[in-house]
Amino acid sequence: MGVVNTTPDSFSDGGRYLDPAAAVAHGKQLLSDGADLLDVGGEATNPRATHISADEELARVLPVIEQLAATGARISIDTTKASVAEAAVAAGATVINDVSGGLFDPKMVATVIRLAATGNLTYIAGHLRGRTLEEVFAAEAPVGWRQVAAELADRLAAFPPSLRHMIWVDPGIGFGKGSDPEGNLELLRHAGDIGTELGRPVVVGPSRKRFLRALLLGPGRGADADPLALDVASVAACLGAVRSGALVCRAHNVALLRAALAVYTKL
Repeated sequence: MGVVNTTPDSFSDGGRYLDPAAAVAHGKQLLSDGADLLDVGGEATNPRATHISADEELARVLPVIEQLAATGARISIDTTKASVAEAAVAAGATVINDVSGGLFDPKMVATVIRLAATGNLTYIAGHLRGRTLEEVFAAEAPVGWRQVAAELADRLAAFPPSLRHMIWVDPGIGFGKGSDPEGNLELLRHAGDIGTELGRPVVVGPSRKRFLRALLLGPGRGADADPLALDVASVAACLGAVRSGALVCRAHNVALLRAALAVYTKL
C-alpha cells in the first residue's frame, strides 16, 4: 500500500504533494514502483497536525482520487470522516482506511454498511484509544497484542456478520502505543496472531513512525534520523510483520519495500 499524502503537515512528507498534479504524479510513481494499492489522505494524523473540515479534506483528495482511479489503480481513502469516505467512494475509491475504527465519527459504521451494500468495498478498521487525536497521543501506556485484538473485536462487532468479510484490521502502529518502542514491536511480531484471533487480514503501517526514529537514535532525537536509514528501518519492520502473517504493509518508499520483499519471499 503506497502512501499519497495531500497534506501540508504530515510528519514525513508534508507539503510535497499538496498540489493535485504532484500527488497524482507521485501516485503513478508508486504504482510503477510496485504498489498494489494507493492510500490517499488529506488530513494528517500526527500529534501536531491541524484539524481541518470535511470540505477542505475533500478539496485535497477528490481530484487526486478521480485521476488515479481513472488509471485503473485500486484506491484507498485515508480518513476518519464518514462524509469524506462516502464522497471518495463515489469518486472511485474502493477501500476506506479509518485509523479510528469508527470511533472518531459516529456516522462511519452506518455509512460503511450502506456503501458496502452498493458494491465492492473494503473497510480497514484501525486500533486506537480515544475519541480525538489529542486523547490518543496522550495515552502513553503500552497496549499488548491480545488487548489490541480484543478491542478490534469490539469494532468488528459493530458490523453485521454478513459484512465482516469485507473488513481488514490494523493494530494501529504508533497510535497511542506508548513511548517505549517495544509496544509497537510487540504488535508487529504478533500481527499474524491478531489476524488469526479475529479471522481477518491484517494491515500494518510502521513506515517512518516515531518509534523507529527512537530505535535508530534514541528518545528525543527522532528528527535527526537519516531519511534513507528511516526507510530501511521501515522495511525491516514491515518484513517482521509479514513474517508474522500481515497481509498489507503501508509504505512511503514502495520501491525499497518491493525490492526487499522480492528477496525475502524467496528465502
